[in-house]
Amino acid sequence: MTSSERSFARRIDLTSLQLFVAVCELGSIGRAAEREFIAASAISKRLSDLEGTLGTPLLYRHARGVDLTPAGESLLHHARSVLYSLEKMQGELSEYADGVRGHVRVHANISAIVQFLPEDLGAFTQAHDAIKIDLEEHLSSEVVRAVQEGAADLGVCHLADNGIDLQSLPYRDDQLALIVPATHALARQRSIAFADSLDFDHVGLHTNSSIYVAMHEAALAANRSIRLRIHVTGLDAMCRMIENGLGIGVMPLRAFELMQGGIGRRLKSVALEDAWARRQIRLIARDFSTLPVAARLLVTHLQASDANPDRLAA
Repeated sequence: MTSSERSFARRIDLTSLQLFVAVCELGSIGRAAEREFIAASAISKRLSDLEGTLGTPLLYRHARGVDLTPAGESLLHHARSVLYSLEKMQGELSEYADGVRGHVRVHANISAIVQFLPEDLGAFTQAHDAIKIDLEEHLSSEVVRAVQEGAADLGVCHLADNGIDLQSLPYRDDQLALIVPATHALARQRSIAFADSLDFDHVGLHTNSSIYVAMHEAALAANRSIRLRIHVTGLDAMCRMIENGLGIGVMPLRAFELMQGGIGRRLKSVALEDAWARRQIRLIARDFSTLPVAARLLVTHLQASDANPDRLAA
């Protein structure tokens, strides 16, 4: 941080930012004063000082209240972000005061969450009960972006672009399969090339999901198109749609096997012969060596879990 940036940071008053946000949300200095239990003149003085510090007007003042200037719109966006980060910091630090000795933010794609992470994270928390893990489900592309931007310490996903400026380590292998109704014409086949499934309607995941992107690229390579009948956001929803005759679909084989208890013999899996159907789920971080101790312990645990054959068979 340069000296000018440090000086700017020291001149910004957090209370003034909070009051500025309150005025913006309520559209009036008077209403903000009532909510915040402070004199309207005191708020007005703080806002004037804030405008003086930033060197630009933030509000258009009129008889009915206030409106934001373009600079005010920009400040509101950043002020909310700063205040949210402070609230999150307070929450996390209070947890340390209560005895939590580690906190790891993990973003993962649906394949990892459905197939592997429940058992692996469960075993980790049993061994390290003082470490808190915040897990969020996102598309693989969003997981990568979250790690790049620092919103997540650790990502678990498929990497389509090996040129990204992140470090990665192998986690688990992921086999895709074609899921069809038990009465479908393809149900008797042991394996199939994906291109041979394109004569039938498909149920697909979100268009930005790594599975759908792989399917789309495979269809283009075969000079075909996917007869997509419906998009769903989850694997359980995909199975329900396939079960009710709305098409066939591609999903991780282990996830399908884990869900078979609810769908019985009504659906069948057919192995996909395409090379892209066998994928690798990877752990990603900006720099594994600089992760907090708790996050590095989790990375070590997740990598070791792949070497345990009993865990793979579970």
